Amino acid sequence: MARSGGRPSSSSFIKERSGSGTILRIKLENFMCHSNLQIEFGEWVNFITGQNGSGKSAILTALCVAFGCRAKGTQRASTLKDFIKTGCSYAVVHVEMKNQGEDAFKPEIYGDVIIIERRITESTSSTVLKDHEGKKVSSRKEELRELVEHYNIDVENPCVVMSQDKSREFLHSGNDKDKFKFFFKATLLQQVNDLLQSIYEHLNSATAIVDEMEETIKPIEKEIKELRGKIKNMEQVEEIAQKLQQLKKKLAWSWVYDVDRQLQEQTDKIVKLKERIPTCQAKIDWELGKVESLRDRLTKKKAKVACLMDESTAMKREIETCHQSAKTAAREKIALEEEFNHKRNNVQKIRDRVRRLERQVGDINEQTMRNTQAEQSETEEKLRYLEQEIEKAETLLSRLKEEENSLLEKASAGRKEMEHIEDMIRDHQKRQKDINSNIYDLKKHSTNKVTAFGGDRVIYLLQAIERHHRRFKKPPIGPIGSHVTLINGNKWASAVESALGNMLNAFIVTDHKDSLTLRSCANEANYRNLKIIIYDFSRPRLNIPRHMIPQTEHPTILSVLHSDNPTVLNVLVDLGNVERQVLAENYEVGKAVAFGQRLSNLKDVFTLDGYRMFFRGPVQTTLPPIPRKPTRLCASFDDQIKDLEIEASRGQNEINQCMRSKRGAEENLEELELKIRTLKKHRSQAEKVLTTKEFEMRDLKSTVAAENEASSSSTVNELQLEIMKEREEMEEKEAFLEKLHICLKEAELKANKLNASFENLRESAKGEIDAFEEAENELKKIEKDLQSAEAEKIHYENIMKNKVLPDIKEAEANYEELKIKRKESDQKASEICPESEIESLGPWDGSTPEQLSAQINRMNQRLHRENQQFSESMDDLRMMYEKLERKIAKKRKLYQGYREKLMACKNALDSRWGKFQRNASLLRRQLTWQFNSHLGKKGISGHIKVSYENKTLSIEVKMPQDATSNAVRDTKGLSGGERSFSTLCFALALHEMTESPFRAMDEFDVFMDAVSRKISLDALVDFAIAQGAQWMFITPHDISMVKSHERIKKQQMAAPRS
Repeated sequence: MARSGGRPSSSSFIKERSGSGTILRIKLENFMCHSNLQIEFGEWVNFITGQNGSGKSAILTALCVAFGCRAKGTQRASTLKDFIKTGCSYAVVHVEMKNQGEDAFKPEIYGDVIIIERRITESTSSTVLKDHEGKKVSSRKEELRELVEHYNIDVENPCVVMSQDKSREFLHSGNDKDKFKFFFKATLLQQVNDLLQSIYEHLNSATAIVDEMEETIKPIEKEIKELRGKIKNMEQVEEIAQKLQQLKKKLAWSWVYDVDRQLQEQTDKIVKLKERIPTCQAKIDWELGKVESLRDRLTKKKAKVACLMDESTAMKREIETCHQSAKTAAREKIALEEEFNHKRNNVQKIRDRVRRLERQVGDINEQTMRNTQAEQSETEEKLRYLEQEIEKAETLLSRLKEEENSLLEKASAGRKEMEHIEDMIRDHQKRQKDINSNIYDLKKHSTNKVTAFGGDRVIYLLQAIERHHRRFKKPPIGPIGSHVTLINGNKWASAVESALGNMLNAFIVTDHKDSLTLRSCANEANYRNLKIIIYDFSRPRLNIPRHMIPQTEHPTILSVLHSDNPTVLNVLVDLGNVERQVLAENYEVGKAVAFGQRLSNLKDVFTLDGYRMFFRGPVQTTLPPIPRKPTRLCASFDDQIKDLEIEASRGQNEINQCMRSKRGAEENLEELELKIRTLKKHRSQAEKVLTTKEFEMRDLKSTVAAENEASSSSTVNELQLEIMKEREEMEEKEAFLEKLHICLKEAELKANKLNASFENLRESAKGEIDAFEEAENELKKIEKDLQSAEAEKIHYENIMKNKVLPDIKEAEANYEELKIKRKESDQKASEICPESEIESLGPWDGSTPEQLSAQINRMNQRLHRENQQFSESMDDLRMMYEKLERKIAKKRKLYQGYREKLMACKNALDSRWGKFQRNASLLRRQLTWQFNSHLGKKGISGHIKVSYENKTLSIEVKMPQDATSNAVRDTKGLSGGERSFSTLCFALALHEMTESPFRAMDEFDVFMDAVSRKISLDALVDFAIAQGAQWMFITPHDISMVKSHERIKKQQMAAPRS
């Protein structure tokens, strides 16, 4: 935009001037009339002169085209291809700019020279920006636009480049509106004015749109007004409903107060029941005292009885001793009598036996004569037959027992085999169940891998975390297993999972507060015992030095894991020591690594077959593998699912095979048991037959033995010898019998004497025994009284235990139930309303729940009758009202926001419009000052009138010959030279109000006379040198009158070819 204020002095400006943005050189190739033209410019004033048709104006046209001007903007052609020289296919404009000093444009890229090269062909045109070495930097239009804006180069502004046509139009136009347009465009006021007017139009359009939007909510406001009237009409119904609600609340609390009444009644009952306790306890205490007294008497009486018992016992012992002696004597007497009688009987028996022996001798002689040889032969034959039958029965029984034992062994083996098969079936079914469970888990994991590290609980936990995500300082990371993957396939999956264990299910939080929040989320998701790790998320990925890890060719767990989250890896290193845990192929390799090499920084070795090995001090430890489970860290679960399905199919086949084997074993066992039962039946029959035969043989042998014995012992000699022995024995016993008779008489005398002593002793001890019996009877009476007192005490204790205390306990239990009921009623009532709300309604009138229920029913009927008068309920009306209010409130708020934003934009625009008008007024005054300054060099004064309202600009001058008068003439009344000079002063004033690194004027002096031209050239040169920018003046006239100066460069164009 045009600058305001005075410019610095020429000397100081010249010293400060860097020349950045000035044109150093222009090269034209096949452009307009030039085949190949190169022209260099000085940094200050440049005059280019030549004949008409020599191509002077083409230089300015090329300059405009290089800086992005359109073909129509040059007023020399309608399209860019028209600038290509006739007979050529392309044209090139090459412009070199100086790029030095503080105002340099991207000096680090372009250096001290910027080259702009525009190539034009029949179909296209392109612009390339190059650095000082000629290397291409950019071909974007935005880069050229940025360069133009940086140096404020507007080639369409007549104050920057005044072409031939613009010079004619400007110098010879007497129209005030055209001058205003020139001024308005040159000072960029027109651009700002158009921009502000466009913004005003957009604001007016936006305001109209908001007005239309506000019109759309007026029907809703009308509907809200109607709803408000309906709600007001239903307030009476609402009052009834409020009273009904109060009654319902009273009803809720009436149940509480009714329970309070029952509690009071129960309390009174408990007090009355507890009053019975002292009475009953007094009777128990009375009976207890009586029992204690009787027990004292009983104790004393027992002591006395014990003393009497000792005396009577001693006496009784003496009597008993005497009595026993008498009895012993009587028994001895009786024993002697019995022995005497026995001996006498024995003698008699011997006599009888002698007589029998004598008779037997005669009988034997007769029997011997009767026995014949035939009977003996028959008996022997029968014995041989029975022996053969017994031998056959024993052989049969032995064979049956052997067969039965064999079958029993087979049955036992069959049972064991069936038990073994059943165990195998149970094992296979258990394994099949585990496999199916693993397949189900893996299929679920394949759908959502997160479930592999905690099941469905993790899903619920993650949902809870999502619901409460605002409570976390930083979102938790987890489960850890879902954030890690294996680098080299699934080879080490089982060993890595065995090493990390439950750490794969853990979650990571950044501080203790987040851990508490996560714990509450876990409780909400019913995820108990969740492992939570607190770790600083801001820590970068840990860099582990090589000397701190085991130096081995085998991989560590850290080397086979990958995670995009550095915090996960840091936790595995700091808490899991994964950089110190080594993986091995098998047991032998793991043993060699763990115990053979004694590697430093080695913590554990895990093998593919599940072993864990470690060194702790001097102790070598090897832990056996645990049952393997499906791996969770694998990239895909499909292979594991397929393997498990194959294993499940194989296991089902084994179960079916075992079931078939079990059915075969059961059939064999049933067949064996049937055979065993048949053999047992046959064996029982064989045992009965054998027993019968043995009894027959035993009877026969007894008979034969008896006959043989009789035959052998009945010999005459033996019998006679036995008779002699019996007679000798009989004589000895008769002699012993005489001795016994004498002893019997002595024993009888002794017994009579002891009986007399016993009778005397018993008479003397009768008094002591009577006293003891009397004391014993009294003791029994005391014991009976004691039992009666104890029975009375137990009776009252039972009354206390079974009647009084149970009644109190029952009453207290009822009281506790009522308290619970009261608490429940209070809780239910409190859910309906607080008790304070009931108390605020006034003191309780003692209404029962039944009375309040009846009152509520009547109120409901009345409310129903009132509600029938309205189609909608109060709640529906309020809901509709609130819904419409919310709906319209959002729109009101939205439209109000629009209004506020539009008002803010309008206020800002008005402020900018005011600043624009103030700036335009300042520029108007500055233009007049600068215009007078330039006119004064020729002794002329003048005035410029600018009317922004009428869009006119008029120039009035006062010539020197008119100094004596006040006449001020319009430029139309001036001569051609005077008018051209005044117009030139006007142009210089505009030039001074604009900034550009270079300026160009073409044929600015074509209609001036010699004097005006001389003055104009001097003014232009002085102004150009003082102003400090680069100037290019193009004219067909002679410029020899231009004074020579070191900052002025003159160039002559070659004459055009004929």
